[in-house]
Amino acid sequence: MGMHHIDTSADTNADSGDNRPWYASMNRYHWFVLVVAALGWLFDCLDQQLFILARPQAMADLLKDYKSDPNYDFAFWSRTFGDISTSVVIAGWATGGLIFGMLGDRIGRAKTMLITILMYSLCTGLSALSVTVYDFAVYRFLTGLGVGGEFAVGVALVAEVMPSRARTQSLALLQAFSAFGNISAAFINLGLGLAEGEGLPTSPWRIMFCIGALPALLALVIRRRLKEPERWQQASHTGVVQKQLGSYSELFREPLLRKHALRGLALAWSGVIGLWAVGFYTPDLIREVQVKPVTTEVFNKQIAAAKSGGAGDAAKLEELFALWKDGKDAKPPAELKATKEAVDQEVRKILTKNQSFTSVAINIGAFCGMFGFGALSQRIGRKPTFTIALLAAFFSTLTVFYVLQEFWQIWVLVPIMGFCQLSLFGGYAIYFPELFPTRLRSTGTSFCYNVGRFVAAFGPLVKIGLNYLFSGTAEPMRYAGMTMCVVFLIGLVVLPFLPETRGKPLPE
Repeated sequence: MGMHHIDTSADTNADSGDNRPWYASMNRYHWFVLVVAALGWLFDCLDQQLFILARPQAMADLLKDYKSDPNYDFAFWSRTFGDISTSVVIAGWATGGLIFGMLGDRIGRAKTMLITILMYSLCTGLSALSVTVYDFAVYRFLTGLGVGGEFAVGVALVAEVMPSRARTQSLALLQAFSAFGNISAAFINLGLGLAEGEGLPTSPWRIMFCIGALPALLALVIRRRLKEPERWQQASHTGVVQKQLGSYSELFREPLLRKHALRGLALAWSGVIGLWAVGFYTPDLIREVQVKPVTTEVFNKQIAAAKSGGAGDAAKLEELFALWKDGKDAKPPAELKATKEAVDQEVRKILTKNQSFTSVAINIGAFCGMFGFGALSQRIGRKPTFTIALLAAFFSTLTVFYVLQEFWQIWVLVPIMGFCQLSLFGGYAIYFPELFPTRLRSTGTSFCYNVGRFVAAFGPLVKIGLNYLFSGTAEPMRYAGMTMCVVFLIGLVVLPFLPETRGKPLPE
């Protein structure tokens, strides 16, 4: 019913004498915008998490021709190509963020959101068709273009539409809902991992990427009902300002905006590298450190089952003992290949289950952390909350990478780490739009968040070097992750030079 007639501008005077809860100041259209933007970011994060969880399986599958080569260190190179593909994805996000962040200011928030969602959905589907690690990297780069553009456009849209007293909590809620996308990806990974070998038409990771194409349907809703914010419409129809919309040269021409952009970039760099070069490798870490205990567990269960199965299982029992004697990781002789594959398949199922649970645990903590950042920053300010979050992310991540080994730790330590790490991203969604005027809000937010990703793209490459450095240890990923944790402390250096924005209206 004519939603475009509803006032969508943020009410900068809504705080005056109003003691109602923040959500009471929102009308139906405000909720519609928040839901659409949250769904766009939720599906964006679904795609990211599908990639993270599918990465080990995809690399193993795409490099399977080299697995039997005795001169090829399959484990090292599958990890290395996984790290390279991660860097390619992050570079795609950064590029897309800069391009679409600028377009968000020039052609509008709603139009740009439509383009980005279509792009990351369709290119995620293309990833399922990969035949080598190289075309896989190309598809992921193209996906990254759309993923990178969605964040800045979404937060600019919500920041400009919401009443001022609901802005902080709405942006925190927008970011917090990304956890549901990540958790959905974890359950997709869990379901497909447990179904492996049960008649699936193709590899589980390929099905995961096909599912990742479904968010394109959200574009239909955006195309029909989402309107441009009145703030942006006013700015875009002002003759002088129109020429300055979405201009990086304009962003850097004004000394104050230049300072905000560069210092915001450093703040984002700390969290983005910390998450993508360290935190999001936690599911891979649990998979790596549990290979030996899980393999032993599976052998013991199958040996016990064969012993209790009577004479008919005597041959299988003999084969299991032969495999155990030769070494659980040794290449089996031809007559034992079927038994070894049955053991390996069961091991993969358990590792995939634990990997999925680790992702769920991270994002249970993440939801609370991102929304919690909004609540705390309204009480004590943005900068003090960032200080607490950066220190907490450093210590919690260091602890997890140092001690993570047992299944129970997934549900105790990992959610705490997720709370601390991802709370930073709730802060980015709230803080960056408050640093820039309407005509450059999407551009400035994109610059902070996405140029930070360009630098972050080197994080996984640094991790490759650290993996090599610690390759003589039993668990190189553990020590590489611990070393990388220092990146969280970098944000503390720049934070004193940024402004406090709590309680201030958005810059015009």
